[in-house]
Amino acid sequence: MTEISNLSLLTMIIFVMIPVSMSYYFSLGISKSAIWSSLRGVVQLFLIGYILTLLFSMEDWQGVGLWVTVMLVIAALQAAKRGKGIPFAFWLSFVSLVIIEVFVLSIWIAFDIIPFKSEQVIPMSGMIIGNSMVASGLAFERMKNEFSDSRGKILAALSLGAKPAEASKMIIRKTIKASMIPNVDSLKTIGLVQLPGMMTGLILGGASPIDAIRYQIVVSISIFSCVSICAMIISLVTYRFFFNKDMQLLTFEGGD
Repeated sequence: MTEISNLSLLTMIIFVMIPVSMSYYFSLGISKSAIWSSLRGVVQLFLIGYILTLLFSMEDWQGVGLWVTVMLVIAALQAAKRGKGIPFAFWLSFVSLVIIEVFVLSIWIAFDIIPFKSEQVIPMSGMIIGNSMVASGLAFERMKNEFSDSRGKILAALSLGAKPAEASKMIIRKTIKASMIPNVDSLKTIGLVQLPGMMTGLILGGASPIDAIRYQIVVSISIFSCVSICAMIISLVTYRFFFNKDMQLLTFEGGD
């Protein structure tokens, strides 16, 4: 694979200036945000590059343990922003992500899909945690919206003697479905509309397309399963916080 020089990398400013110019022309008001986001992204990626170099030089259990923990905490914090106002949103996200990471990593290693090496566990875990983080955030946000929009129906069900679980059944179903839809659509077009990131990276790194496909299948199916599990855990636990001990409906404000 041809090495990209620093000078060649600087030409990427052309692609940054296109959305910035559009912002000025259409008065979108996001030019500063676009520039800042681009600069921040570049700095973060270079920083992560040096950090990963350090992690890969450590013992595998140390590198994996340290960085996976960092990813889990950051992902839980980000997902919890969508659940603002819901009690224990961070801890619920964090525990869900830990369960998923342990589950997936155990299967990968037990069935000799990947070895316990920092170079493989960290990047693949990042994809699992990242997608599960998005599913958690969607579940929190969708559940708050559904409880707000369906407040009248829930109150009617409660007045007729329904338990919170019964009154919330349809909301739980809608929340889980909404959190899964992006990954369902992605699987439908995988390899047809775009070559997935991991597959592309392996091919650029010199791996054969068939070997790259094998790894991509592992990651894609694992992500699909984890997103489903994460959405289910978040939904089945979170709905309880919308009711008090007397089974009365509460309202949570806030969120992004």
